[in-house]
Amino acid sequence: MDTTTPITIIADSNIASLDEFFNASTLGQATGQTVNIITVAGRDINADLLAELQPKILLIRSVTPVGEALLAANKSVRFVGSATIGTDHVDQEYLMTRQITFANAAGCSKHSVAQYVLTAILTLRPQYWQQSMTLGIIGLGNIGSTLADYASDLGWQVLGYDPLLPPSDINNASLEQVLSQSDVVSLHVPLTSHKNTDTQHTSNGSDYPTHHLINAETLAMMPAHTMLINSARGPVIHANDLEADIERTNRQVVLDVFEHEPQISERLLSKLAIATPHIAGYTVEGKLRGTQIIYDSLCEKLSVTPTQSMQTLLQLNMFLWSELKAHPDRLSKFYDIKQDDTALREKVVDGQVNGADFDQLRRDYHLRREWQS
Repeated sequence: MDTTTPITIIADSNIASLDEFFNASTLGQATGQTVNIITVAGRDINADLLAELQPKILLIRSVTPVGEALLAANKSVRFVGSATIGTDHVDQEYLMTRQITFANAAGCSKHSVAQYVLTAILTLRPQYWQQSMTLGIIGLGNIGSTLADYASDLGWQVLGYDPLLPPSDINNASLEQVLSQSDVVSLHVPLTSHKNTDTQHTSNGSDYPTHHLINAETLAMMPAHTMLINSARGPVIHANDLEADIERTNRQVVLDVFEHEPQISERLLSKLAIATPHIAGYTVEGKLRGTQIIYDSLCEKLSVTPTQSMQTLLQLNMFLWSELKAHPDRLSKFYDIKQDDTALREKVVDGQVNGADFDQLRRDYHLRREWQS
């Protein structure tokens, strides 16, 4: 990467602590380069903006699709960093053909999302603090395996399914077994399509596609009492099939992500036990960790030594997992998930939550703290 000209960065304004991580002292210390960082809403990052500003570096979150449509006419971008675990919004094969370095923040919010799931379960069914149950986990990567650890700590049984990983103590069941034998099923899969799809973004193809993994057929495998939680990607669930299932079974369903996000129909919302605006991973620690990971990757790309650490930006955290286990009645003080549910429902206008209001809830969200071990 050229070290004689300023480093221009376009960044999603929803990435935490951008100015603290991306500045002349943290990136240009070896060469004396200046750093020009331009922050915009993630959905406003488009080809015209890149053509106008000619950034070398693009820092995004999940709402910015990155691929040929964005970059075909651009010759300046050399690094794309996504401060997210998921990568379905990025055509990595295309970036490779363009020799553009890509980094994502794998694992950055694994505790945040796992704690969101625990909160949803224990808010709706507080008896599970004392009573064993079977938690089904579909997808056993960073988040799913972390959730399994918490479940084990609570004395719950775990049925797990991940066809991309070898069998293990938690990867111990078929999809049908997880769906039919669990008291709660939580989804933690990436969004993938069939490998031989004709769609433009072939880099997300899989032998085990997750698009509409939960549909009328798979929902029919689940007993009516089984709670369903999706904090992964919205299109993993077929929204119309889900609505029909809830009408038929009165199933408790918790959604943090939605098939047609950022628009959400009031009809669907009214059927959900808990609904939140894609904030399961929104903790101080989770978001800072996401920024840290892409900062470290960019430093490697620029051949500079990282000088910023998220630990210097964190205030004292008094939220201890051991305390919550000892005092389950304090759950709402650790995380009041019903407050997030109410905030989303209050945005319904003319039969739906519109995209601008959904995005505003995410942008203005008061970040929670992770519970410390």
